[in-house]
Amino acid sequence: MSSAPPVVRVENMDRGVRLVTIDRPQKMNALNAAVRDALTDVAAEAADDADVRVLVITGAGEKAFIAGADIGEFADRTPLEQREAMATPTIFDRIWDFPLPTIAMINGFCLGGGCELALACDVRIGADTARIGQPEVNLGIIPGGGGTQRLTRLVGYGKAHQLILTGEIIDAVKAYEIGLLDEIVPANELKEKTLDVARAMASKSPVTLKLAKRALRAAYEMELSAGLEQERDLFALAFSTDDKVEGVKAFLEKRKPEWKGR
Repeated sequence: MSSAPPVVRVENMDRGVRLVTIDRPQKMNALNAAVRDALTDVAAEAADDADVRVLVITGAGEKAFIAGADIGEFADRTPLEQREAMATPTIFDRIWDFPLPTIAMINGFCLGGGCELALACDVRIGADTARIGQPEVNLGIIPGGGGTQRLTRLVGYGKAHQLILTGEIIDAVKAYEIGLLDEIVPANELKEKTLDVARAMASKSPVTLKLAKRALRAAYEMELSAGLEQERDLFALAFSTDDKVEGVKAFLEKRKPEWKGR
């Protein structure tokens, strides 16, 4: 008997960019248990792979990035069963904690859990056809994968309340205007433009990318004084790396650095 087709595809692009595609186009790439488990494995493998420098996440087809959770899984669940299904760390936590840069390549509907997965990424690049929202209120529930927390920190208290409490689905332009998208590109250029950004990141020292990401997380999670202290510590730590020596030497010698990753 043949095995079921994979729900997540992984492709190694050039320069250390790994492209992860959620492959359930017939279900608008909805998140179900199989997808969450597969993404968990993919993230763990990528974090341990020295050749990976940037993770890009997208959805198969042209209609959806991730159109939300697989609602069929909700129908008969008890509160305790649902709480167990969302036990920490969730897939949203795992993407948030990924040590290297992550980019959400949003190619269509990005709703509910899909929006929350995008929020867990470091950068969100959307096609001009993207539609984004947290419409859980329309089902008599609320966001449970970080939407109430990360969306508020990203777009502000009022905008997050408006989106979550109305269940409104907004277009790419509106998402960009409120800071939910970092860039909009024509749909037919989305992949190449996103990979260009990923390649630009991947061309840097991987150890420096990790340190910079940790410092940026401090700005999100800490008060200013604590964040500044964290930044200074990580800045000093960068001086202990071979890549700092190589970067400075390459600059003085007017050549491209050859990163060691340590």
